[in-house]
Amino acid sequence: MQIDIVIPNFNGKVFLQSCLESLEKQSVDDFTVFVVDNGSGDGSVDFLRENYPETKIIAWAENKGFSAAVNAGIHDGSAPLVFLLNNDTELDENCLEELLTAARIKPEYDFFAAKMLNYHDHTRLDGAGDAFMRGGVGYKIGTMEADSSYYSTARQVFGACAGAALYRRELFEEIGCFDEDFFAYLEDVDFNFRANSRGKKCWYVPKARVYHIGSATTGSKINEFTVSLSTRNNLCLLVKNYPVFLFFRFLPAICVYQFFWFCFVVKKVQVFAYCKGLVNFLKVLPLSLAKRKGNLLQSSLNENALAAVMRSAEKEAIQSIMRRRQEKGKGNLFFSCYQRLFL
Repeated sequence: MQIDIVIPNFNGKVFLQSCLESLEKQSVDDFTVFVVDNGSGDGSVDFLRENYPETKIIAWAENKGFSAAVNAGIHDGSAPLVFLLNNDTELDENCLEELLTAARIKPEYDFFAAKMLNYHDHTRLDGAGDAFMRGGVGYKIGTMEADSSYYSTARQVFGACAGAALYRRELFEEIGCFDEDFFAYLEDVDFNFRANSRGKKCWYVPKARVYHIGSATTGSKINEFTVSLSTRNNLCLLVKNYPVFLFFRFLPAICVYQFFWFCFVVKKVQVFAYCKGLVNFLKVLPLSLAKRKGNLLQSSLNENALAAVMRSAEKEAIQSIMRRRQEKGKGNLFFSCYQRLFL
């Protein structure tokens, strides 16, 4: 089965060679690579044209964001499978073959999550599929944990990190692509939620290994840019996707998350960025409300079934957090109480 590989890029010239060389070393070669450049000023486009002329380049004069970039690559291709890949990654030589095998033997699944490992320490996980927190955010299962037999078992997960995930093209045709109003951050969480609400399923493929640097474009996991967009997009996701009944049913869990997120941004001295995110949320609120009606109408799960999916996904996230904290010798009293009260 042919694959379109879509790599968004913004000033990532330093990463492109190792990423593209790892694609050249794949055990399968039936794929086309699309690099969507978001107005880079570091010579990325010239570098690609000179060294990788077979790569299809979509070059923009400005940064339109992650969502717009991957959507452009998706729309420009035509293969039945689409693999989204961050530029700051390298693939194990059998990665694509393992994903293709999973897509072939699991026709009932609509998208597939790779095992993402720390680029600098391959014994540490970056993410083994995505879970979901009912506060309206995702959680990369296993992040910062030591790799183990638990993460070597293929299984169904809530969703996939768009930094390394395989999708059937028909999934995009049915539920739409990534929300470009998100620009970046939580766009794949929003997509995962919409997919689950329509009864779509994701399969985790542990033998498909990807080595990921992480935060290479923004330079840091926590800064004004990430906090502002994460705050805004978290609230947009809730407005766009939560039925009223589920919003009030999960309001305690939502409030707990919002409280601790605010405490976190205070600790990181990012209150201004947080407030900026709130203001920007109010600016885009009419757009989120306009999308809400269509999202809810297209949902194929009733509210109880969707609630069960959300609870299960959050339980996996909490258990992963507790494993990570236990590994570091930290206590889990709060998370144990949270599980008893809310899960």
